[in-house]
Amino acid sequence: MRTLLLCLLLLVAKASWADVPAARVNGVEIDVIRLERYFTEYLEAQGRAVASIRNPTLYKRLRDQALDELIDKELLWQEAQRQGIGISDEQVSAQVGEVEAAFGSPTVFERRLAQAGFDRAEYADYTRRELAAQRVYAQLSAVDAPSQAEVEAFYMANRQRLQGAQNQSDNPSVLREQGLVLARASLIGQLQAQARQAVRQRLRESAKVEIAD
Repeated sequence: MRTLLLCLLLLVAKASWADVPAARVNGVEIDVIRLERYFTEYLEAQGRAVASIRNPTLYKRLRDQALDELIDKELLWQEAQRQGIGISDEQVSAQVGEVEAAFGSPTVFERRLAQAGFDRAEYADYTRRELAAQRVYAQLSAVDAPSQAEVEAFYMANRQRLQGAQNQSDNPSVLREQGLVLARASLIGQLQAQARQAVRQRLRESAKVEIAD
């Protein structure tokens, strides 16, 4: 009897916990179920599993990082809606088809969807939101290509590091050309990372974000 009561109490507690939003973004709730679902994906992308994390401090830090990403995704989705960015049914179907094909079997795909808490319609909606968020993110964080002078300056400031990453040659002009190619790619990556960070910061600053304790 005592065991039965304990189980009932745990079920009630779990239901109540699931009803409490993990965060609100401009009034839109990110519920705990959505967070837990994304947290699993977040860990899988890092080659981790929830059950493998024994340290409570590490668990909380990773879960907070996953929530931060979810908040950014929600802000980007809201920005995509404000800008009227639409994703066609054909684009959604193509993306879902690619994911399904990667599983090699419709049955396996359906099973994984169910394990993640989706049906096909819900997953299509999730995909539409993701594609819209990615598109507006790319647009907002686009950067101009650096000039040759900027690439040259970046190369001179980071020559030692860049030379360690390039193929060695006895020809100084070849080394320089290789270094400039690496410098351009590295500089563009750095500019894009800065632009993406600026976008996230701007969206956060103009939003009302409430995170549950």
